[in-house]
Amino acid sequence: MNDFVLEPRGPFDLSTAARFIAGWPPAARPGAAAGDERVVRLGFLVDDWSGHAGVVLRQRHVDGPVPVLFHSPYEAACWAVLSARIRQSQAARVRDELSFAHGATLPVEGEMLPGFPAPERLLAVGEARGLSEEKLRRLHGVAEVALAGDLDRDRLLAAPYDEALATLRAIRGIGSFWAEGILLRAVGTTDALALGEKRGRQAAAEAYGAPEVVDDDGAFLALAERWRPFRTWVAVLLRATA
Repeated sequence: MNDFVLEPRGPFDLSTAARFIAGWPPAARPGAAAGDERVVRLGFLVDDWSGHAGVVLRQRHVDGPVPVLFHSPYEAACWAVLSARIRQSQAARVRDELSFAHGATLPVEGEMLPGFPAPERLLAVGEARGLSEEKLRRLHGVAEVALAGDLDRDRLLAAPYDEALATLRAIRGIGSFWAEGILLRAVGTTDALALGEKRGRQAAAEAYGAPEVVDDDGAFLALAERWRPFRTWVAVLLRATA
């Protein structure tokens, strides 16, 4: 086990970050220490899928809210498939059962956390409780795309925005909404906007007293010009703090 300290640049609130990544995995768990310390425990695949890692994050001083990313574009795409047309709580149960059965079980400070299956392991899954044949077929498709390198974060980040979106939309079961979601919340682009994300646009409308930006793409883009070069994160923060 390695201990280290990260010094954030600018305001950071770990509890807000925990709520923001709510569905993958449910990270907001009670801390063991007294006072205002925040504690988040995570289990996840490492970037090259060679194994799993467990992490415990603590924060003693809260400066302000900030959102975070999904663990990887691969796991974000799998969550998009799993959570389609069902409640997030149901999808989380299916994901956890799939993880415990075919992924990894990680002991993190006495708590056993699930680690999602690597692409090779996911491809070997023939059936799972709560997964329809179509959803399993889509998960296999995500795994194949990941193994081909098309869900590599650096590759998607380096590609032109429209090209990266097209790559993600080509995955079976990933529509325009989740293609933007993966690119913005898993790849980590900083200056792009999700035009299809209505909640963020509603938050911007309320914050700026500009109701037209909810439905008028041109008005929203014009408003967001003042946020460059961090349009992505300003939009996300507006939604997270609304």
